[in-house]
Amino acid sequence: MKDDCIFCKIIKKESPSNIVYEDSNVFAFRDIQPQAKHHILVIPKKHIPTITDIESNDVYGQIFSAIKKIAKQEGMEKGGYRVCINNGPDAGQTVFHVHFHVIGGEKISDKMA
Repeated sequence: MKDDCIFCKIIKKESPSNIVYEDSNVFAFRDIQPQAKHHILVIPKKHIPTITDIESNDVYGQIFSAIKKIAKQEGMEKGGYRVCINNGPDAGQTVFHVHFHVIGGEKISDKMA
């Protein structure tokens, strides 16, 4: 955990969030500026700044397993959903704690920006 990271504070429940899913390694909560009916951020509990810093394939497996569960729980598995990762400032990453955007629940644009 990193003391000045907002996502680490959310994981420790020091900052408020609308929790969707939690297990021993993964935490998920609703985005405060949703881009669709469902917009959920899925993050590892371990502080990892960018996807470039992920050292273990296990983290990916844990996150994508959680995403599958969340999509089913939220009713997104039938219509589909988008999983997006911004990696680095030029890609629009503003919080440097790896996070996967899971977006769905309605028809979303095929435009990526």
